[in-house]
Amino acid sequence: MQTNNDIYKEIRPYNDDEVSGAIKRLVNDKEFISAILNYRFPQLSGAFGWLLTPLIKFFLIRKWSNVKTVDDVQRQVAKYMRATIDHSCDGVSHSGLDKLDPNQSYLFVSNHRDIAMDPAMVNWCLYNNGFDTVRIAIGDNLLKKPCATEMMRLNKSFIVKRSAKAPREMMKALGLLSGYISHSLETGHSIWIAQKEGRAKDGNDKTDPAILKMFYMEGRKRKMEFGEFMSQLKIVPVAISYENDPCDIAKAKELYQKQTEGSYEKGEFEDIESIIQGIVGEKRRIHVSFGDVIQGGVDTPDSLAEEIDRQITANYRLFPANFIAAGIEDKSATEAEKARFEAKFADLPEGVVDILKQMYALPAKKKHHMA
Repeated sequence: MQTNNDIYKEIRPYNDDEVSGAIKRLVNDKEFISAILNYRFPQLSGAFGWLLTPLIKFFLIRKWSNVKTVDDVQRQVAKYMRATIDHSCDGVSHSGLDKLDPNQSYLFVSNHRDIAMDPAMVNWCLYNNGFDTVRIAIGDNLLKKPCATEMMRLNKSFIVKRSAKAPREMMKALGLLSGYISHSLETGHSIWIAQKEGRAKDGNDKTDPAILKMFYMEGRKRKMEFGEFMSQLKIVPVAISYENDPCDIAKAKELYQKQTEGSYEKGEFEDIESIIQGIVGEKRRIHVSFGDVIQGGVDTPDSLAEEIDRQITANYRLFPANFIAAGIEDKSATEAEKARFEAKFADLPEGVVDILKQMYALPAKKKHHMA
């Protein structure tokens, strides 16, 4: 059903009536099929790729024949998530959901450590507790391939146009984004967005007030005060904690290169590699902490950013590695845990090790300082 509200057509996720078309385009996308081939059958994909391609297409058409709506897609994603959690985690726990209402829509502003797993973990906790899944903000820098765009928009993702550079174009894109977020919340759809652009590779979770100013563009249009409009959005800070970050060494090496050489050139497929590593790599335990709805008391973007940061720091679940890295005594940090953490540093340059330790230490130091 197209509505007259389709001013958001370029950035919004697919509606139910667009699901079948998107799946059809995916099945006929050569790059998508060859990516599956390389991932599932790396030994055979070269010489026998031509033979396997029709088989994979046939398999996908059959597998997805009953996927007709956005909810059907979410059920499929939940199956994949269960398998991913079983293979790469030692359990997912959550807290704070009991304070939220499954019939309300919220704007979840979350710390950002992993490209795909952060919103997926929030969704996993919501889905298993009777809440609707969220619409996910995703940067267009991750959508360089048509098949990536199809998959993300099927999975309730909407597009943040980071590539817009000219001031007028940028303001237009941000205004549309702000309007879309408000429109979603007002029509009963919760939103997930990271507290800043890009992951906190150094372990320092900090909200960028520019994101909050973007939320307010719609409020300004409606001639509302900042604090009044923000209360209406029902912002809930979310702290996601991974006991082990599968991308930690890659992040530390990148930061070390920036430190020593002044810049870092990202490889063409680096974001995709980070996504895959984040999904399949070992994460051990994961905790998702939902904070309190921010209602009043924040009249500026800076004061709102401070409150989001305060809740994320307070609610972040610390694991033995955090205490060990920060040099803080804790009963959970046993000798076996110390040995396990130290094993990470084998064959790494000292500068990379320092950054790696700092990455795990920061959440504990910030929390300790707060207390």
